[in-house]
Amino acid sequence: MNLIDVQPYYKVQREVSSIDQKDIELERHMYLYSDKVVTEHREFSITEIMDMSYRQFGKAGGLLYLHTLRGVFSYNVKVSPQTFIDSYKEYIGKW
Repeated sequence: MNLIDVQPYYKVQREVSSIDQKDIELERHMYLYSDKVVTEHREFSITEIMDMSYRQFGKAGGLLYLHTLRGVFSYNVKVSPQTFIDSYKEYIGKW
């Protein structure tokens, strides 16, 4: 299990009290290993992943999509994950 690449992503957590509402941005990381992809709460075997794609929204940020046998999972990113996607595709091409 060798680490190939790391991609930062973030999740916005909303906290609501009786008098106000706060949005807290939590930075997390997605790890591409030789046999799996690991996020904060999920783990995908490399054989489960069919593709990765990215859609930009506005000038900064967008969504990184993991197309898996369990469905499509989206992750908010602030910068283009193209290097991460390229690392995945290059590794799969050698497989």
